[in-house]
Amino acid sequence: MSEKPKIGLIIGSNRPTRVCHTIAEWAMKEMEHDKLNLSLIDLAEMNLPFLDEPEIPAHHNYQKDYTKAWSSLISGYDGFVLVFPQYNWGYPAVLKNALDFLYDEWRGKPVSIMCYGGHGGFQAALSMKLVTEGLHMHAMATNPPLDISDEMFDETGQFKNIEKDFAHYKTSLQAVSNEFANFLTK
Repeated sequence: MSEKPKIGLIIGSNRPTRVCHTIAEWAMKEMEHDKLNLSLIDLAEMNLPFLDEPEIPAHHNYQKDYTKAWSSLISGYDGFVLVFPQYNWGYPAVLKNALDFLYDEWRGKPVSIMCYGGHGGFQAALSMKLVTEGLHMHAMATNPPLDISDEMFDETGQFKNIEKDFAHYKTSLQAVSNEFANFLTK
């Protein structure tokens, strides 16, 4: 492979007061790797409507311009890290919708699940693993669950010091990068 593989960190929340973007930016910085090209994909910026294509995505007969643009964007990536919060033991609808818009574009691509919540978001991560298996993605072995607590946040709901609070996850994030690099640059 002549170019570095592109890994997209998908920001899987569009809530106006979300911390997902902050977590994804932090993760991308910690995942820097000389063999990978990392970038953020913000679903709030994509602003996809609820799936409204007339045909199923597996037919790849997209009618809507935003679906064609989403397909083109995702097709340009070699792998993904799904960064999202656990909502009521599940994943955000915006993330599931974005995944459901496409089918073949996800097939065979490696994916790591990085869910966060009061107990690392493990219920949502388990549910998302089933979704990525249904899309025939290659599940990576390293899927760091990020524990959050009320003490981490200021009065506006944003992190006081994400570097300090998530310092113990740095090794896990470097493992994610190494796993992607080893898988994609064989």
